[in-house]
Amino acid sequence: MSSHVTVTPFLWFVDNADAAIQRYLAVFDTTELLDEQRLPDGSLFLATIRLQGQALTLMNGGPHHTLTEAFSLSVSVETQHEVDSISEALLAGGGKQGPCGWLTDAFGLSWQVIPTALPRLLGDPDREAAGRAQAAMLQMTRLSIQDLQDAFDGTS
Repeated sequence: MSSHVTVTPFLWFVDNADAAIQRYLAVFDTTELLDEQRLPDGSLFLATIRLQGQALTLMNGGPHHTLTEAFSLSVSVETQHEVDSISEALLAGGGKQGPCGWLTDAFGLSWQVIPTALPRLLGDPDREAAGRAQAAMLQMTRLSIQDLQDAFDGTS
């Protein structure tokens, strides 16, 4: 296989990919607009961006296909501040918070904002403690690192 093979998620938007790109570039610290193709009228047709090292291609393709929760982008964060600030920024303008750290932004793209503590707690060899953390997670919308830890420790 060629060393030049890459895999990039390709996201189909009806007509608001340009606004989505501007939002995503503003939300994340390490971002870059890699390429864009505009139609003769100046409107965006296709663009590739890089968010935190991950390339994404976004296209304004019309109403033929829509984004679905069957595909999401997972954001791994260290702190509660990052959970909260990234979630709020992605929800701005009409997004919807879902269960267990999932959300759908105003453009229809699904995200998971997951603290690094979650897989550590859920994967702990103490299966009883991990089960308490999982039960707590299943009751949450936005994830709370402290509440997950308290459940794991049996102090909640």
